[in-house]
Amino acid sequence: MNTPVSKELLDILACPKCKGELKLNQSNDGLICYRCRLVYEIREGIPVMLIEEARPLGEGDER
Repeated sequence: MNTPVSKELLDILACPKCKGELKLNQSNDGLICYRCRLVYEIREGIPVMLIEEARPLGEGDER
């Protein structure tokens, strides 16, 4: 089970590629940047904010 990211942390995080807003996905295991169409994985409650580890946004990620 994944620990969701706190609202406070989500409010200050930005996409490392475009500095845009991030949204939590439905399964609470990734942060979505709709502008870049990337998903940043959340591992053990910690967002992995590395561009090279992000994956392309897929249909299953939509909110």
